[in-house]
Amino acid sequence: MQEDPTTTFDAVIIGAGAAGLFCAGVAGQRGLRVLVIDHAAKVAEKVRISGGGRCNFTNRDATPAQFTGANPAFCRSALARYGARDFIALVHRHGIAFHEKHKGQLFCDRSAEDLIAMLLAECAAGNVSRWQPCAVQAVRYSDGTGYEIATDRGTVRAPRLVIATGGLSIPAIGATDFGYRIAAQFGLKLVERQPGLVPMTFDGAAWTLYGGLAGLALPVEIETGSGKARMRFSEDLLFIHRGLSGPAVLQISSFWKPGQPLRLNLAPGIDLTGELARAKSTSQRLVANTLAAWVPQRLADAWVQQNPAWQRPVNEAADKALAQLAERIARWEITPVGTEGYRKAEVTLGGVDTKELSSQTLEARRQPGLHFIGEVVDVTGWLGGYNFQWAWSSGHACAQAMADALGK
Repeated sequence: MQEDPTTTFDAVIIGAGAAGLFCAGVAGQRGLRVLVIDHAAKVAEKVRISGGGRCNFTNRDATPAQFTGANPAFCRSALARYGARDFIALVHRHGIAFHEKHKGQLFCDRSAEDLIAMLLAECAAGNVSRWQPCAVQAVRYSDGTGYEIATDRGTVRAPRLVIATGGLSIPAIGATDFGYRIAAQFGLKLVERQPGLVPMTFDGAAWTLYGGLAGLALPVEIETGSGKARMRFSEDLLFIHRGLSGPAVLQISSFWKPGQPLRLNLAPGIDLTGELARAKSTSQRLVANTLAAWVPQRLADAWVQQNPAWQRPVNEAADKALAQLAERIARWEITPVGTEGYRKAEVTLGGVDTKELSSQTLEARRQPGLHFIGEVVDVTGWLGGYNFQWAWSSGHACAQAMADALGK
């Protein structure tokens, strides 16, 4: 009996986000019959909202060093075979104007919609079929026929199934645990999931002094952990009503463990002890106003409220008090009570254990033809375009592997 070409594909990709669409386009252009399924009506919502609507689509300097997970080296193979330079070349071919904003971070000049149009154009060039919105009801596997996927639009079959459903971050745009459930169904181990690149919250009573600083931003050095687990970033900090955010905190949140303190230098690159000592001999200004030469005035005003010894002219302040003030600002230690959760998290830490997957093909070692790409895998990049690069690199590796396996 002949197979029905309308329900049989070489590969079915579940998830029409960055990784899924890119994988589909590459696989389709290699000659595979590809179907992309997504429960959402719109494609690539995370691309659409990223970077304030301009999408930080990669980082020019992306290397495996900017990724974390139980096995950070897992991403090395995919990144080596399709890196930032390759994706930038594709963006150039589509005539999308872009710019570097900060530390290698590349953004579309006009809109993230340009990038989405590029992904869809790549899919069209590969004759990719797309069913949206379409819910997947069940996935079954048979040694003889491969994967059978029951959907709202009927049942489809394929020897290759790619899970590109992302993580739990930002449920408002459709994030679900579907990918993790499929992994568990086929016996793959999962690394515990938690919000990453996320604002951090602090105890209400302890935070009263700083809550009024909401909206204040300043460059800082931030670190957490100790020994080999110690991580440090130099980025901008943003005070928010319930805690801290900004690139500095988003970065460190992926490495913070509950109960650990954060250590911040609020005046990086400045010898505050020496500056205050010099100011004492030359100025009669209040300590807060003197301090405002190196940190924002609002922060200086709030900070001196902690100690009456700082609420006086700098020339009248005790040397010990000024030294203590400088030390506190250069090494502010504060312990978060938690984070803003998946609602505000940009990524999900953890996911499908990389020990279960081939780093070359992203295929499950113990389940033939089942691939996992993008955020659903336990690979998380730093803030700054690295996670999108993982989407492109893992999607490309998977597509090439499927085409090679099917002789395309």
